Amino acid sequence: MTRRATNTSKTLAGLGVLALMATSALAGPASADTAAEPAAGAPAAAAPAVEPSKANDSALTWNGITLYGTVDIGVAYLSHGAPLTQYYGPGLPFVIQKNSNKATTSISPNGLSQSKIGVSGVEPLTSDIAAVFKLETGFQPTSGNLANGPKSLLIDNGRPLDQQITNGDSSRAGQLFQGAAYLGLASKTWGTLTYGLQTSLLLDNFAKYDPQYQSQAFSVIGYSGFASGGGATETARFDNSVKYLVSKGWARFAYLHNFEGGDNFPGQADQVDVGGDYKGFSADLTYSHVADAVSESSLTAAQNLAHPGTLAATVSDNTAYAIEARYVLGKAKIYGGFENIEMANPNHPLPVGFQGIGGYVLSVVNNTAYAIHRVEKVSWTGLRYSLTGKLDLTGAYYRYDQNSYKGNGCSDASASSCSGQLWDASAVADYRLSKRFDVYGGVNHSAVANGLASGFLQKSSTDPVVGVRFTF
Repeated sequence: MTRRATNTSKTLAGLGVLALMATSALAGPASADTAAEPAAGAPAAAAPAVEPSKANDSALTWNGITLYGTVDIGVAYLSHGAPLTQYYGPGLPFVIQKNSNKATTSISPNGLSQSKIGVSGVEPLTSDIAAVFKLETGFQPTSGNLANGPKSLLIDNGRPLDQQITNGDSSRAGQLFQGAAYLGLASKTWGTLTYGLQTSLLLDNFAKYDPQYQSQAFSVIGYSGFASGGGATETARFDNSVKYLVSKGWARFAYLHNFEGGDNFPGQADQVDVGGDYKGFSADLTYSHVADAVSESSLTAAQNLAHPGTLAATVSDNTAYAIEARYVLGKAKIYGGFENIEMANPNHPLPVGFQGIGGYVLSVVNNTAYAIHRVEKVSWTGLRYSLTGKLDLTGAYYRYDQNSYKGNGCSDASASSCSGQLWDASAVADYRLSKRFDVYGGVNHSAVANGLASGFLQKSSTDPVVGVRFTF
């Protein structure tokens, strides 16, 4: 109870801080369009230049500090769904989940983008070096709560699948700033060096190479951070990390190191990315190793009786590599990517009762789930076509293939450790009514088989969604 009360006070304090920042920012002119596609291998708010941009009538910028945000809300019909959550980012199970059950019609948050508010800034120190920072938090527009995946898991503790709401683990766990919180230096000559809570290099690249731009309603690699976290959604962001980015001509390089012992992630991580752009072609190769990655889940009824108010966790050492590419051909953008994730038992097991992301206590801890390594192969392709200057049409296909790590070579639904498959396909139309306001409609179909369908109430779901998004 004390921990949850503390989290609540932090939430209120964080919203107060952002309100003060917003008041200051609004004293200046309106902000530049933030809907532009992020650069591969770069943090979302890294300053590309040392000098601050000139103020214009579209920039919410004041003295080098910019206020930005997104509000995304819609309506969805899920052929096999679960009730809306007020905490987990996607809000609804747009990709088939274990508890996906009955046909569901509901308000749907965050279909194309996570709703968020943040501030970023750049302060020139010399002619070539500037201080940069970013603070960002995500929220649920349907409830006003900060995004908090573990809390959605806590709510479903002890409930049978057919009585659960939508839930899921996440790197967004109700923290004061769970999107980003970092400070650093940027140089045109030497690159950008930042420290704090930052996105993984995998997530940085997925923002560029996912044809659905990490949509939570139309992309399985956007719905869950499993792929962008290199095997655990909580490690799609690191709270104790240093990141270095540099570009020279057509080539770029990035390195991230997370120091052991952070508040939200106890382990250590190292990631490296190399990539480049040549004319219309762009590609990146990323390597990631994460020690003591944590995947949280709800407690069973028996576990909840013994340890109410806590969660379960599986701990692993994860190694991943990804190769992604994009080619621009006139009005079309063609995408493709492949990621290989290998999960092993941790070299340094974590104890029962440790505090996980967001301060939640983990009372049931499994350090031995992957005596035989679990391997997930994630692949995708897609096409985005600008039919007019305001209308984009996108189609995408995603696939997960899992090995059998049970020990008997099983390839059926008898256990989640048997080999299995997940398929996800989507089509979306996005129409920009103005620079800041767009409307969208699309459909996502997902299906699971064999080990990846073990324990599921349903094996597939077709989910049309329409919505509106305001970005500033």
